[in-house]
Amino acid sequence: MGGAIGAVTPLRPGLSLATMAGSIQRAFSMKGAKAVAIQINSPGGSAVQSMLIYKRIRDMAEEKDLPVYVFTEDVAASGGYLIALAGDEIYGDASSIIGSIGVVASGFGFDKAIKRLGIERRVYTAGDQKVSLDPFQPEKADDIVRLKQLQADVHETFVDLVKERRGRRIKKAGDSLFTGEFWSGKKALELGLVDGISDVRSKMREMLGKDVRLKLVTPKKGLFGRRLRGVLARTNEMADIELSAPSLADDLISAVETRALWSRFGL
Repeated sequence: MGGAIGAVTPLRPGLSLATMAGSIQRAFSMKGAKAVAIQINSPGGSAVQSMLIYKRIRDMAEEKDLPVYVFTEDVAASGGYLIALAGDEIYGDASSIIGSIGVVASGFGFDKAIKRLGIERRVYTAGDQKVSLDPFQPEKADDIVRLKQLQADVHETFVDLVKERRGRRIKKAGDSLFTGEFWSGKKALELGLVDGISDVRSKMREMLGKDVRLKLVTPKKGLFGRRLRGVLARTNEMADIELSAPSLADDLISAVETRALWSRFGL
């Protein structure tokens, strides 16, 4: 599983339950499977999609009675680490970036800029809080209080899951794990966030024997994706350019957001 979570557009599919459900189903349905190994490389993203993927993995593990081993690659942070908690055991590289057990919201304020430009903002709502945190209006203290409470609720759910899944392994580190900080794989092992330093092939051969066969399962490309490539290939037709433009705009925004997520970890 690789990519930002929830950052899904037609041209830049990220991680969501919709994009991963088929792969999860196929992995757990392989005839004669002894275990399921999941590789994760994600800087995080949507808390909801992270939890949905986590739950689907756990549901399938219980239904098929198969152990799950998770292997982190460059990053398993925030929602990426939440998904990793679906593993009965978690392994990483010594240089993997792991953790970031927290919640973040960010944006920009444009109210002063539009005032200087002489732009008038017109918004009509039913509901006093419908435009809370509007970037084109001055920041309000009450809006920040409500946002902080929402973040606290999401954070509490995340922390509870970490404590449930990692149990006594993180007891020594205590609440210092839940500040949003992230660590190297080597340090994450000391803190109890992972169970060892290894890669998927080495660990599976160690556990199941040198003759173990690893079968790669990847998301299938849908019909829409194939049709879209055909549309983009015919850029000399004006109708096709017009149809693809919204997708390209969405993809550009998604790319910027995704780049910001990865850049937090120096990648």
